[in-house]
Amino acid sequence: MNTPCDMLVFGGTGDLALHKLLPALYHLHRDGRLAPDMRILAVARNVLTRSAYQALAERRCRAQVARTAFDNDTWASFAARLDYFAMDASQSAEFGRLAKFLDAGSCQRGRIYYLATAPNLFEAIAENLAIARLAGDNTRIVLEKPIGHSLESAQEINAAIGAVFSEAQVFRIDHYLGKETVQNLMALRFANALFEPIWRAGHIDHVQISVNETLGVENRGAYYDHAGAMRDMVQNHLLQLLCLVAMEAPVRFDAEAVRNEKVKILEALKPISGLDVQDKTVRGTYAAGKIGGQEVPAYYFEKQVDNDSDTETFVALQVEVDNWRWAGVPFYLRTGKRMAKKSSEIVIQFKPVPHRLFEVSQANRLVIRLQPEERISLQLMGKNPGKGMRLTPMELDLNLAQVFPQKRRWDAYERLLLDVIEGDSTLFMRRDEVEAAWAWVDPILKGWLEYYQNPRPYPAGTDGPEQAQSLLELQGRSWQD
Repeated sequence: MNTPCDMLVFGGTGDLALHKLLPALYHLHRDGRLAPDMRILAVARNVLTRSAYQALAERRCRAQVARTAFDNDTWASFAARLDYFAMDASQSAEFGRLAKFLDAGSCQRGRIYYLATAPNLFEAIAENLAIARLAGDNTRIVLEKPIGHSLESAQEINAAIGAVFSEAQVFRIDHYLGKETVQNLMALRFANALFEPIWRAGHIDHVQISVNETLGVENRGAYYDHAGAMRDMVQNHLLQLLCLVAMEAPVRFDAEAVRNEKVKILEALKPISGLDVQDKTVRGTYAAGKIGGQEVPAYYFEKQVDNDSDTETFVALQVEVDNWRWAGVPFYLRTGKRMAKKSSEIVIQFKPVPHRLFEVSQANRLVIRLQPEERISLQLMGKNPGKGMRLTPMELDLNLAQVFPQKRRWDAYERLLLDVIEGDSTLFMRRDEVEAAWAWVDPILKGWLEYYQNPRPYPAGTDGPEQAQSLLELQGRSWQD
């Protein structure tokens, strides 16, 4: 935005705002990335004074920001940007008060509306911003996932947002796309001639994408019990990662070209419907168990979760991209809560050599780790020192923290918030992307209901239900540990 810019965070007292957004904005302020006159207004129902909100923000940011990065003088200058406005965002009349508070019915200052709220408020907020004349050409709106809970609801939300804001003004955020290693995946694929000739069905046996968490539902029980792992993780995070692995090279690196290629992959996903859900999907729910030596309760004993809940906390899928490059290559997706360890990674498993010349010859593997550490490793076979041809797996390792030791690792939200401010939508989802993902996910959800595929229990602190292992083992494969 060329004009002075303000950011309004609806849901400003929620975990997302205090745990992620404000620490990210503090770092951007600390690094001199925010315009000097940019203001940040938190909007929520809680009745707080400006100074009380600043104190709350400081407590939460101190808990999230590294001690070496938190400076009292820097915080004081950042806090001067912060203001607070108490209102109920579901009430239309409240937006008139907001307009008077901002004193800008003409929207002369650029504005970013960040909706860190429940999705059921998206439509009302957009409509009320328009009624209060707060949605001009010089505004942008940021939507957190999930965009709806089905294709129909996503279309309704997108239509309501689209009636007020043009597509260029809408930023649908998926924080996984802001991770440095995810962007390195694009660099790895499209800037290195080494991989392009072998990044296809003739050389790749299969692909694994795993996002595993040791945490449970925490304070999100009420939301999660109506969403589940499929809506919360697969429909957005995992499918976005799949798109980046499978997409063709865009004609240029800009928002529309990149998102055009991602949509093509979503449209090429082979449907999983009817009886296919029994063979190609696994649902699970964690039971009581131990993580880090501590006892944790079963999912249905978590706060705000129904005791008779049949919501899945684990999903594993066998997915096929039905196009020329990937025909016959299975993509295995897996995500779960209360797993044995926290990890997010993409594994590209190459096919073995056509003739085994040596006694031991494993297939090569490219592993892209997103968390807990960001690194890329290529696993090769090499000779052990000494007499004879004894082979052992070896790694070519790219550890980003070691390559750039002087660089502080940006949080994903820092990068994405800066992109919103600068108007770069490359790493954000377009309307047709969201709807194409839901069009593929909906038949799976329907199949689970039609064929009574209840979640399989797995003890907390394990790798998920046994059926998830069988999904690969029946085809002579196994999950990467």
